[in-house]
This record gives sequence, C-alpha cells and structure tokens, in this order.
Amino acid sequence: MGLQYIGLKEINGPLVVLDKVKDVGFDEITEILLDDGTVRNGRVVEVSGERVVLQVFEGTKGLSLTNTRTKMTGHPMEMPLSKEILGRVFNGSGKPIDGLGEIYAEKSMDINGKPLNPVSRTYPRNYIRTGISSIDCLATLIRGQKLPIFSGSGLSHDKLAVQIVRQAEIADKKGQDFAVVFAAMGVKNDVADYFRRSFEESGVLSRVAMFLNLSNDPIIERILTPRCALTAAEYLAYEKNMHILVILTDMTSYAEALREFSSSKGEIPGRKGYPGYLYSDFASLYERAGVVEGSTGSVTQIPILTMPNHDITHPVPDLTGYITEGQIVLDANLDKTGIYPPIAVLPSLSRLMKDGIGEGYTRADHTVVSNQLFASYARVQDARARASVIGEDELSDIDKAYMKFGIMFEKYFICQGFDENRSIDETLDLGWDLLSLFPVSELDRVSDELLKEKYKPENAEKFK
Repeated sequence: MGLQYIGLKEINGPLVVLDKVKDVGFDEITEILLDDGTVRNGRVVEVSGERVVLQVFEGTKGLSLTNTRTKMTGHPMEMPLSKEILGRVFNGSGKPIDGLGEIYAEKSMDINGKPLNPVSRTYPRNYIRTGISSIDCLATLIRGQKLPIFSGSGLSHDKLAVQIVRQAEIADKKGQDFAVVFAAMGVKNDVADYFRRSFEESGVLSRVAMFLNLSNDPIIERILTPRCALTAAEYLAYEKNMHILVILTDMTSYAEALREFSSSKGEIPGRKGYPGYLYSDFASLYERAGVVEGSTGSVTQIPILTMPNHDITHPVPDLTGYITEGQIVLDANLDKTGIYPPIAVLPSLSRLMKDGIGEGYTRADHTVVSNQLFASYARVQDARARASVIGEDELSDIDKAYMKFGIMFEKYFICQGFDENRSIDETLDLGWDLLSLFPVSELDRVSDELLKEKYKPENAEKFK
C-alpha cells in the first residue's frame, strides 16, 4: 500500500504542511485520504528539510489535522494522452468532463514538459491562416510562433478566439494534420458554454481539445490548466507530427491565481503583488511553442490576456511582451465605433512574419502590401491629428485623401463579419484596391513593376 503519513501540521488556504517527511521531490503528486474515504490530489510545492508544503487541488475544506492520511506517489503530475483527446472536453486538471469516459492512453507525460535544447529548435517558417485580414496581412501568425492578443475588459476577445478556432488552417497540407488545443482559465459558466456551443455548432470540435477551468473552480486547477493543454499540444505535435495551435485565455486570470497562491505561501510580492518569479513562470509556458528537429509538427501559441484598465505597462502584458514574438492589440475606440475585430494596426506586430510570408508561402507581393498599408495608415493618424487642430476643411488635398483612406481601411479591411473567412488572396487584393485610392506618388514602398500590375484606380471606385 505504500508509506502513509497520518495527520497534518498546518492548513493554510489551499496549502497543507507536513513534518518529518523523507525522500520526497518537488512537484511530486500526493494522494490525500479523508475519513469518509474520499481521495484528493495534491502537489509538493515546497521542501524544506523534512518539512513539506502540499498544494491541494480540490481545496482543503473538510480536512482534519489529526486523521488525514497522505500518501506520496513518487512521480510528478502526468496526463494520459492519445489522439483521442481531439474532440474531447477536459477540466483544468486534464480530466474528461464531457461524459464520454476516460481516455484510453497510449502514454502519460509530465505536465511540466521536458527541457528543450535550444540547439534542437528550428526557425519558424510558413504561416497559419486565420481568415482575418488584419492578422493575416499585417501581423501574420507563423507556425511555431507565440503571438499574444492584448485585450481589455469588455472587448470581443472571446468572439475573436472562437473565430480563429473556426477558421484557422495551414496553407500547405503535405499530409500533415492541423488541430487546436483550446484552454480557458477562470471563465464564467456562460462563457464556457459559449465556447463549447460555438465549436459544436460550427463542426470544428472534432479537431479541438478543450480544457475548461471555471471561475468557481479551485485556483490550483487554474495553474495546472495551461500546463495540461501544452502537454497535449506537445504530444500531438512531436509524437503525431501534427501542426497544433494553442489558444490560452485568459492569462491574466492565470497570473492572478498565481498571485493568490504565492500570497498563501507567504512569499515576498513583486510588482502589484505578483510573485517575483512571474516572468520565469510565464517563460516556462510560452517557450513551449516552437518547431523541433526530428519532427514535422509544430506548436504555435496565441495567449490572450486582458489588460487591467487597458494598461499595456501592467506586469502581465509587459512581461508577456518580453517573452513573445510580437502582439495583437485590441482597441476600445475601434470597438466603440462598431468595428469587429477591433484590432489596432499600429501597435500590433509579428516579429517573425518577414520569414514566413512572400513567394512560396503566401504571395510574392505580401511584404510590399503590408509595408505600404502600414505606412499609409500611420500617416492617417498624422492627418487626423492635424484635423483636430485646424479642422478637416483646412487640410491639404493629400491629407484629405489619407483621411478618406483611414475611414475606408477601417470599414472594409479591419472590419469584417464574424462569419467572414477571407483567403490570403482576397485580403491582399482588398489591400491593393484600398491603396488605389492614392495617387501613384504616395505609394513609395511599391516598385514600378508592381504598380503597373496591381495599381488599378478603377477598383477604388467602390469606396467612393
């Protein structure tokens, strides 16, 4: 039956303390047996000599200091895995909650992942098409990249996440499968139901593995949720050679759970009360994206986080920005004007897109269109600033052209329907049509050859 420890030294929130425990490892899983016969699971989170602190997943309510029995399992938390996880719904700790029974496991893997030798990484190339023009053209998602979405309270990031799951696909199949691992942390019941219902109704659930941690679930489970999701993604990518897109929402809820857990351990807080190791903790999750030698699969991450008070300098978006390769920023002002998705083009970028677009990947003119649209939209902001000072009627003709371009760009390019799935050709052609609003002299990022081929002022008539 194994060695059992009877009694607890101390109970503090989700944590319990045991004394005189030998031969135990950090992150080791424990089984906690109650008087009524029920079993709860725990994890070793601190070892100090023979004093051990355990984190109880199901909470400590009902535990007794005298009669509780604790058994050490001798291994870290592992998740049973097989290709059957696709189409299934799990709770935050990786247990099925869809009523379809347990997973018939091919193997079990440590949810903390394995250290990845940086030398074994290969540079991410090629892209994942989301069907959303402002992402595909201007902040292209590259396979193996980690590209977060910075949102704010009340913005449509949940709706955007659903649209990405429904529409995302890889450009070239080459016999490789594509799937999505979707993890929601600290969401309300109605939001969780919205995710499940949307995936079921659109018919994409068969290629999605869902991990749902509700707001009334233990915070300990919230800390496990992204680790379980990424373990599933790594298994599918590196063992089954699939291309996996991982969407994690909301990383701010995860960080707040980590802050609460750190506080209960009595650790010294850092910025805004978050633990000092928040950066390294985030890195342990985000760096599990990538492409590895010896496997044709890839893990791509889109972490979604809500910025408190829309403050991009808040520790959660700030530290995320240091680790990831760009960001997609949602804008409250665009949202107020009815534009969906409300993606702010200028602060959004994808640092890896230059090597995953163009001829052989998207289209030869992609880089030129992207650069010219970005430069033109930047000048729109300058024209709007001048108009706010001197009035729109006093603007020069070229500034008025930029003002018009800005309105049309937001109305037709950034804004698109929830069910509108644009191909990369449709997106780039729409970009050319919008650029044709300008005289040729303003298109200084485009070669003469491309202008002869693509510049067609008659196509811009529909925007007038």
